[in-house]
Amino acid sequence: MTQSSIDSFINSYVQALSDQNAAIFAGAGLSIPAGMVNWKELMCEIANDIGLDVSREDDLVAVAQYHYNERGGRHKINQALISRFSSKASSTINHSILASLPIRTFWTTNYDTLIEDSLRLAKKKPDVKITVQNLAITLPRRDAVIYKMHGDISQPDQAVILKDDYEAYSLNRQMFSTALQGDLVSKTFLFLGFSFNDPNLSHILSRIRILLGENKREHYCLLRKINRKDFNKTKDFEYACAKQELQVRDLRRYGISGILVNDYSEYTKILNQISLRYKRNRVFISGSAITYHPWKDNSAQDFIHDLADKLIRVGFGIVSGFGLGVGSFVLNGVLHKLAEEGTQLLDDRLVLRPFPQEVKNSVQRAQAWKLYRQDMISHAGISIFIFGNKHGHNNEAILADGVEEEFNLSVEAGLAVVPIGATGYKAAELHKKVMKNFKKYYPKNTKKLEPLFRALGQEESGPVVIKRVMMFLDKLKESH
Repeated sequence: MTQSSIDSFINSYVQALSDQNAAIFAGAGLSIPAGMVNWKELMCEIANDIGLDVSREDDLVAVAQYHYNERGGRHKINQALISRFSSKASSTINHSILASLPIRTFWTTNYDTLIEDSLRLAKKKPDVKITVQNLAITLPRRDAVIYKMHGDISQPDQAVILKDDYEAYSLNRQMFSTALQGDLVSKTFLFLGFSFNDPNLSHILSRIRILLGENKREHYCLLRKINRKDFNKTKDFEYACAKQELQVRDLRRYGISGILVNDYSEYTKILNQISLRYKRNRVFISGSAITYHPWKDNSAQDFIHDLADKLIRVGFGIVSGFGLGVGSFVLNGVLHKLAEEGTQLLDDRLVLRPFPQEVKNSVQRAQAWKLYRQDMISHAGISIFIFGNKHGHNNEAILADGVEEEFNLSVEAGLAVVPIGATGYKAAELHKKVMKNFKKYYPKNTKKLEPLFRALGQEESGPVVIKRVMMFLDKLKESH
């Protein structure tokens, strides 16, 4: 799989995130790194109990059915589910990345609770659908819906695991199929944690093809490429490679583009790229000012207003802490552009986090403000720094240490930092800091970005500075 095809997929999925129609379909592979078992491990004892060797079996759903047939019930299967999935596992970095993104629809064949747990850790409210009855109830103010189409560990007796369960799916869980059909038509799915040996994949794909017919939308599936070290003989490896190529091409019948990666660790790399590119569409504006000198007040305030207006106009969202002398003009700039569009909807265009002022203890206040800063920065991919001064002990203007803390937190979080030195004060100091070691902050496309960044430190009128900021951001977008 070429890097250009991976980049094309990432760009398409980032656009789906921006359009708020991205979805995830998670298989067992998403949970295994968290300590959960795969299908062969789950079925090992079940197979042994009826005299089978799980390592020699490909159809593990059939193994479960054979055990049910021989033992006259599913008690031991239910117990295996409880034993294997009740242990507390921690969400992985992949879960955390997905939870941080504006994904409102999750489908999964997994029985564990890792997806909903990771959403709660991200301070989101998941609406979990386990049974058909759940589908009729809507959790108020939910942030995401999780469709557990094969059940949940809390109800092992209802889990879809036998051949009987799969064959009766359209009868017993028809509403899940209907809901999935609607999402497959209206959303862009990323399938994660599946392999071609996953017993769920073929069942899901057959449902998709029957549900959609020719009404296919472009979807994507990350898959691990066949690895030579998994085979003792070269001819077996070559056979598996040829088969995988055929399987990937076959996914096109279902409207799914298979994205092959060399190792599971690349899942995290790709998800990080998706997160970074999505967040690069949001700019955190850091700054405070009790004085704009040598700028005239009205010129500086027009500059802040027009900068926010321009960023919104070209498609960026804005994140702001409503800093003194800066935040109100940022907000007015955003509202000005939205008024032109005939909308006042701010949800995906503006994130405001005014700092809590009621905390009197200085240590507690510093801790609370740091958490606020980290939260703001987590919503953005670019940080712009302007002015940066505040009242000193004698009411004189001093450099704002909070702006420097936001700079450091932005660097730690991997954001592109853009101090506009032309505005002076802390922003000018930070601009010089970046220029001294520019390649550290911008290792990609350094030669093209550096002169544009240097120009941000030159004194000019507000409109010229804004033009230079936009030129830098345009080139920055090209480099990622």
